[in-house]
Amino acid sequence: MALFAEFKAGLLKTRARLTHEIKRIVSRSPRLEGEALEELEGALLGADLGMEITEQIITAVRSAYETQGQNGKDVAAIAAAEIERGLVAREQGLRQAPAGLTVVSLVGVNGTGKTTTAAKLAHLVQSQGRRALLAACDTFRAAAIEQIKLWGQRLEVEVIAGAYGADAAAVAHDAVAAGQARAMDYLFVDTAGRLHTKHNLMQELQKVHRVMDKQLSGAPHEVLLVLDATTGLNALNQAREFNKAVSLTGLVVTKLDGTSKGGMVVAIQKELGLPVKFVGLGEQPEDLQPFDPKQYAEALFGE
Repeated sequence: MALFAEFKAGLLKTRARLTHEIKRIVSRSPRLEGEALEELEGALLGADLGMEITEQIITAVRSAYETQGQNGKDVAAIAAAEIERGLVAREQGLRQAPAGLTVVSLVGVNGTGKTTTAAKLAHLVQSQGRRALLAACDTFRAAAIEQIKLWGQRLEVEVIAGAYGADAAAVAHDAVAAGQARAMDYLFVDTAGRLHTKHNLMQELQKVHRVMDKQLSGAPHEVLLVLDATTGLNALNQAREFNKAVSLTGLVVTKLDGTSKGGMVVAIQKELGLPVKFVGLGEQPEDLQPFDPKQYAEALFGE
């Protein structure tokens, strides 16, 4: 399936809610003045687009209607254009170390899909002809180790793992050493889910990163925060705190296909200035897609 079709299918719930509301508002008040603009603002905020981009869209809509009247561009087209302009991707795709192994750490709270994302990223780079390794550094949950091993078997990706309860930093060290010894291109490190409010757990995550850097200078080269789209703008607080602790390089937004709040991608990227690198649009390995601002905007507001 083409990327635009993937985005369109994944954002079905968000798009259906937005387009329904926009049509209802415009059909009832075609001149889009006063109360109608307030309703439009409410609909955009309801999709968790955030205040900044919502105000940009309202300003652009008001300007178009004042200068061109009802013959101006339709509201959905104006909104899509504003979102695309606000989401210009500064850095797309995975970073790559200057030479040798590239280490990618997946971080986030419990239940966002870090383990699955790590496996899907390994599948992605393998499909591009590069060699990938997975590290099971969520040693708090025995189920997490089993889950990533099952993904490894399914996708034919080797997994470096320790015993349940093992020191996560020691597993990370061994995984980096294994990646170097086996001339791997990428190592994807699945870290334990942790609440961003738990200082001791954030310190442990910092330790995991320090140990990897000692084994391979500069590692991890990429630190991706995995966010669950169904939490909407609540994900903003997670992103702020993780960024303070481990200097994030990008975001992965999962479960976009299960929410009517798909606009949260826009709000988070606008506030934090971090690139959204991938979005999860389904359960299959190929359903993790590179983020494309133009196609995302069109899928959010298109028919």
